[in-house]
Amino acid sequence: MNIEPINPESLVREHIGWMLALAQRMLGDHALAEDVVQEAFINVFRALDDFQQRASLKTWLHRITVNAALMKLRQLKRLAEQPIDALLPEFDRYDCRLETPWNKLETVEAILADEQRRNLVHKNIHQLPDAYRIVLLLRDIEDYTTREVAELLAISEANVKIRLHRARTALKKLLEPLLRGEEME
Repeated sequence: MNIEPINPESLVREHIGWMLALAQRMLGDHALAEDVVQEAFINVFRALDDFQQRASLKTWLHRITVNAALMKLRQLKRLAEQPIDALLPEFDRYDCRLETPWNKLETVEAILADEQRRNLVHKNIHQLPDAYRIVLLLRDIEDYTTREVAELLAISEANVKIRLHRARTALKKLLEPLLRGEEME
């Protein structure tokens, strides 16, 4: 197989935008995201000769960026287990969910079409504890499989599923006013 050489400058120009966006989604901080992308490119250039094109270049870069972001979170000790209970719905003594009735239901498409509302969704995603937010981002936004997320985070697949369920449930509770068509702060 004939492998074409990769121009480092064009590689950076072509991929830095989405890599920075990915790192920022994971970290919630632009400066940290820039550091992570810089570290990712250092790792890419160190391993470029070993890249065997079993996966696409973008897939390989994506994995390196995710790993660099996870390393940064571990360094900051932000992936430690954080409580999510305050963000989960409440239940009465009969295990029925306590919630106010909904008068109106907004569609997800309508919410995401409005930039201000979309920003509120992103803001609420970042309210989730890191350990849950990262699982939600990797599974639901970055489309990693449960097995891949488990491998990236060095946790069991069952733990990924539990965290994902709790993250989705907490996010739904945080977004309920928006889904009801009510104004949010």
